[in-house]
Amino acid sequence: MLTNERQSSSCTELFKAAYENRYTWESQFLGYEGNCSWTDDKREIKGTFILGQDLKALVNGIDDKHINKAISSQLWEVAIHRVRRSFEQTHGDNTFKFGDQNEIGSEIIVGGKNEGDKYRVKNDVVTMVYRHIHGSLIVIHTKEVTHTGKGYLSKSYSSQYLDPISKKALKEKNFYKDEFLPLFKGGPWVLASRSIHQESLDGSISNKQVFSFSNFKSLDSK
Repeated sequence: MLTNERQSSSCTELFKAAYENRYTWESQFLGYEGNCSWTDDKREIKGTFILGQDLKALVNGIDDKHINKAISSQLWEVAIHRVRRSFEQTHGDNTFKFGDQNEIGSEIIVGGKNEGDKYRVKNDVVTMVYRHIHGSLIVIHTKEVTHTGKGYLSKSYSSQYLDPISKKALKEKNFYKDEFLPLFKGGPWVLASRSIHQESLDGSISNKQVFSFSNFKSLDSK
C-alpha cells in the first residue's frame, strides 16, 4: 500500500505526464492567415482571417458583427490553449491525490491554490476537467482526441458551466467536434473545422454551427 507521500508523488507524475502530452505550439509561432466560413445549415457566410503572433484574430469580409466575433473567438480560444506553459508554471502551487477510478480514467483531486478542482486521466490524456474559473464551475469531458506525434488535441468533447455552489447548470451544454491540420509539413497544427451544437436542459439539440478554415499561409512565408 502506498504511503500518502508516495501516493501524492505517483499522482503528480501521472497528471504531469498527461499535462505535458497536450499539443502546444513552439515558442517561435509567427501566426497564419487563410479563408474562413460559418454556417448554421440555413446560410453560409465566408471571409478571410489573420491570426497574429500575439494570438489575436482579425476576421475580414464578414459584416455581421455577431458572426465575425464568433469566428475570431474560435480562433483565439484554440490558439490560447496552444501556448506552452510548464507544469510548474501552471500547477506549481497545487497538490494532487488520487480519488476514484472509472471508465473515464483515474480521478485527480487538486489541493493547494486550486483546491476544489478535479481532473481525470487515462492513457496520458486528460479526459475530464472540473475547474472553478471566473466565479463559475466548468466541466469538460473529452471523448476522442487527435494524436499529432507531438501531443494530443481534443477532437470530440463537451463543456458545461455549473453554479459552483448548487452544481446546477447555468448554460446549455455545448458539444464540440474539432478537426486539425498541420499548417505546413512539420509545422504547427491549426484548426481546420469546428462543429458546435447545444443540448438544452430538456435534452433537445439546437444552435448547430460549423466553423471552417482553409487555404492556410504562414505569416513568415510572405
